[in-house]
Amino acid sequence: MNRILSPKDLPAARRVADKAFSALEHFLHIEAVSGIVLMLAAAIALIWANSPAADSYHHLWHMPLGFGLGEFQVSQSLHFWINDGLMTVFFLVVGLEIRREIHEGALATLKLATLPMAAALGGVAVPALLYLAVNGDPGLRAGWAVPTATDIAFAMGVLALLGKSIPPSVRVFLLALAIIDDIAAVLIIALFYSGGLEPIGFLIAGGGIALVLIFQQIGIGSAYAYVLPGALLWFGLLKTGAHPTLAGVVLGLMTPVFSRPDTERPLDSALRAVNTVAERADGDAQHLLSPVKQLRAAQRELLPPVIRVQASLHPWVAYGVMPLFALANAGVSLGGVDLGDSGSLTVMLGVLFALVVGKPVGVMFSTWLLVRLGWCTLPTGMTWAWLGLVGCLAGIGFTMSIFIASLAFTDAGLLSAAKLGVLLASAIAATVGLVIGAIVVRRSRASTS
Repeated sequence: MNRILSPKDLPAARRVADKAFSALEHFLHIEAVSGIVLMLAAAIALIWANSPAADSYHHLWHMPLGFGLGEFQVSQSLHFWINDGLMTVFFLVVGLEIRREIHEGALATLKLATLPMAAALGGVAVPALLYLAVNGDPGLRAGWAVPTATDIAFAMGVLALLGKSIPPSVRVFLLALAIIDDIAAVLIIALFYSGGLEPIGFLIAGGGIALVLIFQQIGIGSAYAYVLPGALLWFGLLKTGAHPTLAGVVLGLMTPVFSRPDTERPLDSALRAVNTVAERADGDAQHLLSPVKQLRAAQRELLPPVIRVQASLHPWVAYGVMPLFALANAGVSLGGVDLGDSGSLTVMLGVLFALVVGKPVGVMFSTWLLVRLGWCTLPTGMTWAWLGLVGCLAGIGFTMSIFIASLAFTDAGLLSAAKLGVLLASAIAATVGLVIGAIVVRRSRASTS
């Protein structure tokens, strides 16, 4: 068995490494950090795309990347694998968030969900109408959905920067609003930004869903086992003409909120395995294999799959997928945005105006209307000032808005204009939110002191 040492007896390098990894783990769980990393990735992309090395930026993302087996060959650009492949993992986390909130969170009951749902729908409808009011040309209307989304990580990260004086109800309301926004964005992508649907793709996607259900029924709990049916679902949606990242949302919504049923509770199984290990600790280590395996299985089932998978994927999405997406998509060449062209100018201004003004107006008005009619009341701790802050932060579109822009526009000039509008709007919304938040926090502290 392993010798037990005091911390002082450990090698110096081990002590330093343990402290470093502990600090890193704590750092990565700070909500504001993921938003900062996202901003840095976008800033790097913007600088890179407008530097003397701009050609290398564009060449990198258009570089072909593929694999093959015999005569079967698949080759796509690196940009495709990020936007259509890796972003599926992002949408999986979105689906898991939605599943959790519907089960036991801010969307668990109609009473809890009504107000944030109304706020979110107002925050979708008003920006879309404002964009269309500015962009009446048929060739520009396709971008109406760009300013409808809220970036959860970015918005929650900015809110976290305001400190611990934020009432819990404000954080929950913003999270619920952003999640409902994501549901609306997913539906918009599925209904308005998918190509002509091919029936054969639905058969393949249905096969993937059927495999997931079969695996769940026979009690397969390992997340790795679901990679194959997930890939089948992704490929099926790609073949249909729908956007393949929707596979992530489907898988997230299908993830169980309870541990798999068994003849023994996971905690009892874990305790029994620990006791067996303790009894055999002084014997042959070979005899520990079975109880250790049992302990690992029980440890896995202690948390419901929806929580376990989300916790495992969150760091990879927050610090890998989303920054990589920002790096690949936020590199707008300012020289390529012709604001002298009326179409590019109105697209940029429409997105900017809709996110910065339309979002808070839509959120505030729809909420005020329901409260005024007596159908809902503001949550405990929430005031109209806090709601104004939530409305401003909802204007941070970023990841989802840029993603929708890439689906809405095929013209490079219009796409760059839309992305520039998203970047400027997100920066303004975050700055205004921080200023308003600091004022509201100061007033809140003054009123309680």
